[in-house]
This record gives sequence, C-alpha cells and structure tokens, in this order.
Amino acid sequence: MFVGPNGAGKTTLLLCLLGEVPYTGTIRKSGDFDGRVGYVPQDLRRADSTPVTVSEFLALAVSRRPMWLGFGGAVRRAVSDVLAEVDMRDAAERRICDLSGGQLRRVLLAQALIRRPKLLLLDEPAAGVDLRGEHLFWDILDDARRRLGLTTVMVSHNLPMAAHFATHVVCIFDGTCMEGAPHKVLTARNLMEVFGIPIHLYPDQCSQPQYLCPKCGAFSREEDGDGGSVPTCCSLNPEGSPFRVACSCGRAGENKHD
Repeated sequence: MFVGPNGAGKTTLLLCLLGEVPYTGTIRKSGDFDGRVGYVPQDLRRADSTPVTVSEFLALAVSRRPMWLGFGGAVRRAVSDVLAEVDMRDAAERRICDLSGGQLRRVLLAQALIRRPKLLLLDEPAAGVDLRGEHLFWDILDDARRRLGLTTVMVSHNLPMAAHFATHVVCIFDGTCMEGAPHKVLTARNLMEVFGIPIHLYPDQCSQPQYLCPKCGAFSREEDGDGGSVPTCCSLNPEGSPFRVACSCGRAGENKHD
C-alpha cells in the first residue's frame, strides 16, 4: 500500500511499475507475473450518452472479436462470473454512463480481475465513494486477493482502511519513504511528520502530547516560551494562556493516557 500526501509521487511510482512513464533506477520483481498485470485507474471518463453496457465493456477486455460480431459462451460466462465477484451481476445490462461512482469503481475492478492477473495495481480505486460503498469495495478486493492469490499494490488516502486491510505499507513523502507493517509505519509520530496534523490510528500508540485548539480542533506548533502552545487558528483564547490536550486523539487533559 502506497500512502502519503498529494504530489509525493505515489501515482508516478505506480505508472513506473506499469511501464507507462520513463524512470531511472531499477524495478525488481520477486515473482514471475507472466505479463498478467491488472490495473484499476482512479476514474473512467465517460460521456453521458455512452451506449456500451457493463457486460459489453467487460467482454471487450477478453474477447478478440469486434463487439458487433457478438461474444462467445466462454466470454459471457467469464463476464457473469466476475460480475458476481464484485456484487454487480444485476447491472450487467445497464449502460456504463448510468452507473453511480461506487458502481463504476466495482466495474473497473471487475475489468481488471476478468483477465485473472497475478499482480493488481490500483490507483485510489475508491476515491469519491461514500463510506459504505468504499468499505464494500475494500471487502470485495480483500476477498479477491485471498481467493485468487493476488499480489495487490494500491495507492490510497484512506489511512484507517490501509491500517485494517494492508499487509505492508510504503509511506512516501518529500522524496523519502518509510516502509513496513502498518502498525509500525502508520504511527502517530510518523503521520505527524508526514502530514503535519495529528492522526491517531492505534490506541496503544496514544502517548505523544499534541497541542490543539479546544474549540475548533486546529493544530498549532507555536510555543509560548513556557513549554506550552498558544492558538494560532482562532481568537478563542483571550487570556493568551496555553491550551493543551494529551494526544492526537483529541482527549483533553494534562496527563497522557493509553
């Protein structure tokens, strides 16, 4: 899983893995993927009048015949099977242009899976999808990974989902990276360094004091000279006394807690 701020180079690195952009250095693969690489982009540009149905869109990924000549039984079965895998079988005859954002993301995942890749690359595949739809997407992807034995490499900004589903995380920022198991990489201290704001994912790491405005919740690095912090986010501290909360989870108090 690639995570990090916008502009850090996550998508560029993914395109390097695909061979779509020139790069210097070496990319080494630990396994033999036989060219069977699937790719799920961030989105698909589609006209409102696009007449292609979901089943036709998927069939084009595996059929060697032009669409107007029809598709054979093997292709139709492959389409039906992969639509069932992404919970979209009822949408087989719907037009691509009529799908919601979440439905389109699952169809794009189905298009990548229909060729049965060994390596699956995904670039923010659930961006812009509501919470329920995003969680469904991650569940479907995790099931496919386990069932098909896929190696998946994903770019994502959803840190809680990355912490839950990823087995290995690469955090890219400012030309450097940190990598390892999610619990070792996505710590409050590391995420503060990368994103500059308090992000708290694991309760057992609630130990580093942070300074937040008790009214608006904004983070401030400005110190008052006495080891405290004064608000720079709003004018809600007329006495000028430092405010403090114990950690990045936002619980108020002077004492640290676990």
